[in-house]
Amino acid sequence: MTTDEHQPVLTADVLEGLAIVPDGKYIDATFGRGGHSREILKQLGPNGSLLAIDQDPTAVAVGESGSFATDQRFIMKAASFRQLQHLIQQQGWLGKVNGILLDLGVSSPQLDNPARGFSFRHAGPLDMRMNPHQPLSAADWLQQASVDDIAKVLKEYGEERFARRIARAIVETRQTQPLTTTTELADLVAETIPFREPNKHPATRTFQAIRIFINQELEALRDVLTQCLEVLAIGGRLVVISFHSLEDRIVKQFMQREARGDAPAKLPLRADQIKQRLRIVSRLIRPTSIDINHNPRARSARLRIAEKQA
Repeated sequence: MTTDEHQPVLTADVLEGLAIVPDGKYIDATFGRGGHSREILKQLGPNGSLLAIDQDPTAVAVGESGSFATDQRFIMKAASFRQLQHLIQQQGWLGKVNGILLDLGVSSPQLDNPARGFSFRHAGPLDMRMNPHQPLSAADWLQQASVDDIAKVLKEYGEERFARRIARAIVETRQTQPLTTTTELADLVAETIPFREPNKHPATRTFQAIRIFINQELEALRDVLTQCLEVLAIGGRLVVISFHSLEDRIVKQFMQREARGDAPAKLPLRADQIKQRLRIVSRLIRPTSIDINHNPRARSARLRIAEKQA
């Protein structure tokens, strides 16, 4: 899939949620192949600014080339979004950012590239690292982890009911032959699980769980959400797209907690005595049938929007 063919998810809802002002400062904390960034730039005036972040070298290369490279309003940073607050301090934007977009999970180009090892649908090395420079690949971890550790990851991050059975099969298999490819792992899981869910590959939950663990995705999400509160200006918008229940639960609970404020439960306080740091802007937004027809990978997308209050 080329850059031009890559379709960002829920673009119209994202732009509406960000409530873009032409001279504002915005952050695309998950640049990917720049689909959302392109649309944000179209709505910015000559004095607006967009800082994009990605830890994937291929994504960074896109952000440092073509129209992005020549746009004076655009800044590309090669980093994890866990470094958000530090990067914004370097820019002198702390507390001045008008909007932040987080489009979570693995991108379509990453899934479609067999060499990255994210997908059970393509034969490739069992890698799964969003940043290929980090030391531990999926194959490395599966070769050394215990049955208990593998089962815990599959259950917690993949909600896999056959987690221990799969973990035992992995450890037994590696004693004679290391698992080094995506197809080897996918086939092993398919042979281990006693029955299949309709319209779902049996290795779906296993691949999701290992990818989330290898990249520390949920820990990174919790970190960046907290930092967003320090980075945003009053009235600034936080827009988050998630693709599975674990991510969405973290985002939902964070926004609800910060919208409730810091008052102890059952303590009688006036509204003006409660420090509410966020206001939830809209209910959960899901893709329409038109969105899904345009981009089938939007099917599981969940969009939440909040605004900084104090």
